[in-house]
Amino acid sequence: MSKSIHELNADLFNAEADDRFASPLEARKKAMDFLARREHGQVELVKKLVTRGFLQEVATEAIERLAEQGLQSDQRFVENFIQSRIGQGKGPLRITQELGQRGLVAGLVEQILGDLETDWSWLACQVRQKKFGDRRPVEFKEKARQMRFLQYRGFDAEHIGVAVADARGEQNREQ
Repeated sequence: MSKSIHELNADLFNAEADDRFASPLEARKKAMDFLARREHGQVELVKKLVTRGFLQEVATEAIERLAEQGLQSDQRFVENFIQSRIGQGKGPLRITQELGQRGLVAGLVEQILGDLETDWSWLACQVRQKKFGDRRPVEFKEKARQMRFLQYRGFDAEHIGVAVADARGEQNREQ
């Protein structure tokens, strides 16, 4: 039984598409496109490549090679991510959670967070002040609302206590 010209063409096009997604070179090119826009973690890059149609093994191999060559670095990604989230007023618990969702090892995240000399209490004060103003919360209901907000932002109980108890923010840092 002979195939029609359309079936033959479809076979040719599918074979080329399949070859492209099995090519480590093509996976590398696509990964480099992603890395040109921003840093990515290894797990995140592999997932992106797989969702674009690349084979899991090909994507993993390409990303491991990029990491060996220093073109992809989980440490660099974590450092940039943390600085970005600090700029957004996020606390260490939220940052750790977001990085965990991106498949990064908790040990690396905790190490980099520990190496930073960030005053989380001061940041919590600044975030609280920006959202609620300079006035110290007097009523329990308002204090609880501010505490929930800071907890959602990823600050721990110690940071929240300082921020809500001392609503002066900037003055507290100078002492």
